[in-house]
Amino acid sequence: MKQAQDQRLVGADRVLAVLVELARRPEGVGLDEMARVVQSSKPTVHRALAALRRAGLAGQDSPGHYILGDEFLRLAFANHEARPDYLRVEPVLRALAERYHETAHYAVLDPAQDGASIVYRAKVDPTVGAMRLTSTVGGQNPAHSTAVGKLLLAYRLPDLAAVREWVAGRSLERRTARTATTAEDLHRRLRLVRKNGYSTDDRENEPDVNCLAVPVFLQSPTGPSGAISISAIAHRTPLRRLVADLPAIRAIVGEPAGGVALTP
Repeated sequence: MKQAQDQRLVGADRVLAVLVELARRPEGVGLDEMARVVQSSKPTVHRALAALRRAGLAGQDSPGHYILGDEFLRLAFANHEARPDYLRVEPVLRALAERYHETAHYAVLDPAQDGASIVYRAKVDPTVGAMRLTSTVGGQNPAHSTAVGKLLLAYRLPDLAAVREWVAGRSLERRTARTATTAEDLHRRLRLVRKNGYSTDDRENEPDVNCLAVPVFLQSPTGPSGAISISAIAHRTPLRRLVADLPAIRAIVGEPAGGVALTP
């Protein structure tokens, strides 16, 4: 959490800044570097770290070198695994990952960015396969270039006027040569999503990765709470194979363990 020179952190904000910086550094960080990043004196940062250590949210792996505390990790994982959406989609993701030997995700639009990005809420990697994706739970990707993002935007932006209004003031990053970078192109792709009932990413976000996504209805029968996708290494699992197997994918998503339907 880097601040401008004239916006010094004080009190609880400083402690939170130190905690966030620890979370960004799995290898840990020294006191001097932490003080430089949060732009506070070493004694001040040391006091913040001491408060975090007392709560178990920070630790030391060597003198003057700090890491995220085990209690923070315990709380974060316990919270994540107890969330209703995670509990309901995890068996589905596992079934898809085992069937296709590829990574399965559950993602939602990020409300903090007006849906410009998607956030991964759950991920299951295959038990076999040497190449795996670098996506992480809590990580983000642009909505306009991902299968899950386009699927959710298709429900949110029903026509060209809505797409133009959403695009206004933002740049649609060209992630690959296949990415939609104009409102008109994005609208055509969203219209196809609505027609098909599923969404694809044909190497639009990463050059060697393709995805197929379907909606998940956890709270409402008309508006998806998120989307489930199979993200595959393109040469290993071509997109055409996933599209051809769509009935099986829909059956898995619609009939998770326990009989709780994720689709209407």
